[in-house]
Amino acid sequence: MTQTSYDAIVIGVGGMGSAAVYTLAKRGVDVLGLEQYDIPHTRGSSHGETRIFRLTQPEHPSYVPLAQHAHERWRELEAESGADLLTTTGSVHAGPKDGELVADALESVRANEVDHELLTSAELGERFPAFELPEGHRAVYQPDGGFLSCERVITTNVNQAHEHGGVVRARERVRSWEPRESGVTVRTDRNTYEADNLVITAGAWAANQLDVLQNHLSPQRRVMIWLQPEEPANFSPDRFPVFSVDVPEGNFYGFPTAERPGFKFGRSPDVTEVVDPNDWQDEPTMQDEHLLRQLPDGHFAGDPGRDRTMGMATCLVTTSTDGHFYLDTHPEYPHVSFAAGFTGHGFKFVSAIGDVLADFVTEGDTELPIDVHRLDGRL
Repeated sequence: MTQTSYDAIVIGVGGMGSAAVYTLAKRGVDVLGLEQYDIPHTRGSSHGETRIFRLTQPEHPSYVPLAQHAHERWRELEAESGADLLTTTGSVHAGPKDGELVADALESVRANEVDHELLTSAELGERFPAFELPEGHRAVYQPDGGFLSCERVITTNVNQAHEHGGVVRARERVRSWEPRESGVTVRTDRNTYEADNLVITAGAWAANQLDVLQNHLSPQRRVMIWLQPEEPANFSPDRFPVFSVDVPEGNFYGFPTAERPGFKFGRSPDVTEVVDPNDWQDEPTMQDEHLLRQLPDGHFAGDPGRDRTMGMATCLVTTSTDGHFYLDTHPEYPHVSFAAGFTGHGFKFVSAIGDVLADFVTEGDTELPIDVHRLDGRL
C-alpha cells in the first residue's frame, strides 16, 4: 500500500527541491518529494550540464556569506556521496572600467573581505589566453569560482535522500494543495497525501502553487550554446575560468569545456521573453544562434568556434520583481515554506537552500543570512 502521510512534502524536485528532500531526510524527517517530470529533466532550470559557482556576488554583497556556506556544503556532499560536483576554475566578472558589473562585483568581495584580483583586459588575456576583451575593460578575478555538474547534483541529492529514507516520486503532477490547521493536504494526478509541513520549490511553476507570489514571478526563456574552439586547450578548466562579461554586444556568461564537446555560454537578453512554462518554444532557433554568436565574433583570441556549433539548449529562468529570490515561510501558513524566483543565479546556492528549507521545517526559522530574500516589504 502506498504511504500517504508524511512529516513533510516537497513540491518540485529540481535543484532546490532535491536539496530540500536530501537535507530533510538526513535530519530524520519522513519526507516525500513530488516531481511532475523526470529526475533530472530538461523542462526547467537545472539542466544543461553545468551551472556557475562563484563567491563574487554583484547582485548584492549579502549574497556572499550564503555562497560561502554553500561552498562548504558542496564539499561535504561530495565527501559523503563520493561524487564530483564542483570543479574549481576561478571566476571572472569583466566589463567597462566605469560599468556597474565590475563596480558591483568589487563591492561584494571587498565588503566581505573575499580574496580577489582586479585585472586590466590585457592582464586578463595574459593570465587566460582565450580572452580578448576590449581595451579599457577591467576584470574581477576570484580563485574559488567554478562550475557545478547540475544534473549530477540532482541525482546525487536524490540518491542520498534515498539512503536516508526519503521518498521521491517522479512523473506525478501536483494538482492542488490545501492548508489545514496544523498541516496540508496535497492532491496529485495519482494520489492524495497529508503532511505536517509543505515545501514549494516548483521553479517556473511556483506562481501556480503560491498565490502570494502570483504577480511577482516571471518565467523566461533562455538559450545556451556550445562551440568547438580551434585551440581547445585554451578553454580547458585549468586555463579558462567561468565568466560574466559586459561587452558592447550584451551581457554574456560562460564556462570552460566539460564533458560535452565545446565551451558553453549564454546571453542575458536586453528584452525578456516571458513564457508559459507549460507552453513555450523549447527548441533553439537560428535566431538564437545568431544572437549568441555575437560574443565569440570579437572577444576571444584565435577562432573560438564561430562556425562549429556542438549543441544548443533552452531553459527556463524565473525572475522576481526586484531581482532577489524569495526564500521564506508563507505569511499565513508558517508550516508552508518556499524558494522561488532565482532570476538565473540560483543554482550555486542549492546546497545552502536545502539547509534553509530544512531549518524552516525542523526549527521554524533559520539563522542563515537570508534577510534580503524574505518577503517583508517586498510585495
